Formats: sequence, structure tokens, C-alpha cells
Amino acid sequence: NIIMAAVLAKGKTKILNAAREPEIQDLAKCLNKMGAKIYGAGKSVIEIEGVSKLNEAEHSIISDRIVAGTYIIGAIMLNKDLVVNNIQPEYLKTPIKILIKMGAKLYIGDNHIKIKSSKSIKGTKIITKPYPGFPTDLQAQMMALMSIANGRSVIQEKIFENRFMHVSELNRLGADIIVKNDTAIINGNRTFKGAQVMASDL
Repeated sequence: NIIMAAVLAKGKTKILNAAREPEIQDLAKCLNKMGAKIYGAGKSVIEIEGVSKLNEAEHSIISDRIVAGTYIIGAIMLNKDLVVNNIQPEYLKTPIKILIKMGAKLYIGDNHIKIKSSKSIKGTKIITKPYPGFPTDLQAQMMALMSIANGRSVIQEKIFENRFMHVSELNRLGADIIVKNDTAIINGNRTFKGAQVMASDL
């Protein structure tokens, strides 16, 4: 939002400690095509030199890496073969690395990821971090997977203070999760069952 406002503002704007997510870079790429002057997108400092107007341009936006990650984790939980197409796997390097470490069978293409059924998924530990670290928006999906994985898992939430709203809902479904401050301990080998739940976050 600051970038979009600064593009048509008079003078120069500097954003310090800026988000580095691919979506920020893609937005800057699109706006620059339209005549904006944005420098440093994808780095910790972004500078914007205001222009008087923007022009028409054509741009294909990147795929949603969180949606792609959700489908991938869902396929692993179902232990089914699935292909997620039209995505940019390079933006999911950290989740992919962790999922493979857990035992998932993922085959990475240029613009797709193939998920094959696996014999077993084991627990692990993750810490949410700014990009390119593990995204906090995939934390709940990963917690669901960890609940049916073998052994104990740990998630440390370092991005948002109140990002464990889903824990009580997963516990209603049959999970065994304990939260201590910014850390969730997930006891695996659980079987989910139907329950009435409430969606209070992503």
C-alpha cells in the first residue's frame, strides 16, 4: 500500500525494513511497466521516486504460493497423487525442503510440483520467518499435517503473536496440540473426526 501511494506522490519515498516477499517484487515489476520508478523491491530498502501519472501496461501476476502450498500439504495428508500446475516452485523452496525432510515425495518442475503417495510422514520442527523462511500463512496447514504425522512436532511462531487461534479447532477435530507462549507442541499419530469448528483466522 505504501508503494502504491508513493508511486504518484511528490518527491522520494524510502521504505526501511521492507517486506521481501515475491508478491512485493511482482507488484513493483507491474508498476514499473506502467511508468513507476521503484528501486530495491525484494531487498530490505525500497526507494520510490514519484511520477505524475501511470500508463497502461500488460502484466501476468505470479501464482499464489500459499494456495499452492495448501494444495501440496492437502495432497500429502490424503496420501494421494496430485499435480499442482501453473506455479513458481522457487518461491516455495523452504516449505518444499521441510516437506521432503518429513518424508513427502515431491517432484519439482519449472512451473509445477508433482506429489506422490508416501509410506510415512514424520514429525519435525519449524520456525516461521520472513521470506524466504517458512511462511506464517502455511503454519496452520503444516500443523494439521503434523497432527497425523508420526511422532512429535514443534512449531515456533515468530511473525504474529496471536497465530495459534486454529489450535483449539484442530484439537476439536482430534488433534493433540499444546501451546506454550510462541511455541506449539504437536503430538502426531492422530486420526481426525468430524466436529463443529470456527474459522477465526486464515
